[in-house]
Amino acid sequence: MTNTSQVTVKTTGGRIKSIIGGSLGNLVEWYDWYVYSAFSLYFSSSFFPKGDQTAQLLNTAGVFALGFLMRPIGGWLMGTYADKHGRKKALTVSVLLMSLGSLIITITPGYKTIGVAAPLLLVLARVIQGLSVGGEYGTSATYLSEMAGRKHRGFYSSFQYVTLIMGQLLALGLLVLLQRIFLTEQQLHDWGWRIAFGIGAFLAVITMYLRRSLQESASFSKEKEKTSTTNGTIAELAKHPKAVLTVIGLTAGGTLAFYTFTTYMQKFLVDTSGFSKAEATLISSLTLLVFMLIQPLFGLLSDNIGRKPLLIGFGILGTITTIPILTLLGDTKDGWIAFGLILAALIIVSGYTSINAVVKAELFPANIRALGVGFPYAIAVSIFGGSAEYIALGFKTAHHAQWFYWYVTVCIALSLVLYVTMRDTRKHSKMEED
Repeated sequence: MTNTSQVTVKTTGGRIKSIIGGSLGNLVEWYDWYVYSAFSLYFSSSFFPKGDQTAQLLNTAGVFALGFLMRPIGGWLMGTYADKHGRKKALTVSVLLMSLGSLIITITPGYKTIGVAAPLLLVLARVIQGLSVGGEYGTSATYLSEMAGRKHRGFYSSFQYVTLIMGQLLALGLLVLLQRIFLTEQQLHDWGWRIAFGIGAFLAVITMYLRRSLQESASFSKEKEKTSTTNGTIAELAKHPKAVLTVIGLTAGGTLAFYTFTTYMQKFLVDTSGFSKAEATLISSLTLLVFMLIQPLFGLLSDNIGRKPLLIGFGILGTITTIPILTLLGDTKDGWIAFGLILAALIIVSGYTSINAVVKAELFPANIRALGVGFPYAIAVSIFGGSAEYIALGFKTAHHAQWFYWYVTVCIALSLVLYVTMRDTRKHSKMEED
């Protein structure tokens, strides 16, 4: 009796330690990724020729979208590496790449100093970071889901988005501190934005060393004993076409809604609603804080009622409310009303964000799981998530901002069709075969 109890405590403690370690690394990765979006209002003029604000933001959003186009390659390369050599090793490599990208942005001179080389180096940095974050998502989703037990898998895996959102929140929080306490508006434009990227590069190096002490998941360790040469290959992934298409379909509407009401909102509040940059940053930060805190609650709910009801709830409410929320948000000048509208949208989106990692992990067997989660997800997020800002700003430049509202709504509605027809992965999980 005593021995069994001790083993259980040790196993539970090790599981929690590994989940915390994996989540902290995920936090730093996503801080580095999102600091680009948070500070783009300030550094866009440094990397591109003079022009109106929307044009400069459009150029910066284009580079942001380009980084997303590299994510499928990162999902493929790092997913294959994780399925062949381990989740732990892949997580360490991905954070090293992220650090390199942040360092390049930190030290690159502006357009006035080196001309066209400045935006080219910015593109290079985002390409490297796109490879990194493309591999990070699938590997960390796989790792956290495998380290969690069956009973609380939705709850524990929800911490991937807790740390993902926390990374975005830290980026915005740092911006608020620099805006309101340490630097003037002109200092932020001239050089202050480099502080954020420098911090990201440093934290990524620290995280790389922390990840080296993580435990490997039991699912990979058991799979490794089989010494199969098909682990993590595209040929093996091709044997699961339904799961691959499911990942793409369930991601499309969810990731578009997520990026619309998170990364794009700061610019929307400035460029469309008319708030100041400082006000927009504060509103975005507050909504993200609440959004982050409720993710585990939705994950816990999915452990009790299933994943499918949450996805359907997001699909229905997202389809009905997206156009009214964005329309009202574009017309308001009241900060609290803007906060309430964005928060309402993010609560709805939580039906997707809190459980999307575990749903994808539950679709694939262990030998192809990291690639299966990361690669098709990266394809969908590159097409729908990475282009969100660019499409929104493009419609605004063409004086048809409302078209973007309809675009988001249609994508959510199409994903809803899949949510209704797919099986609930909590009841039909491939992870139970590990």
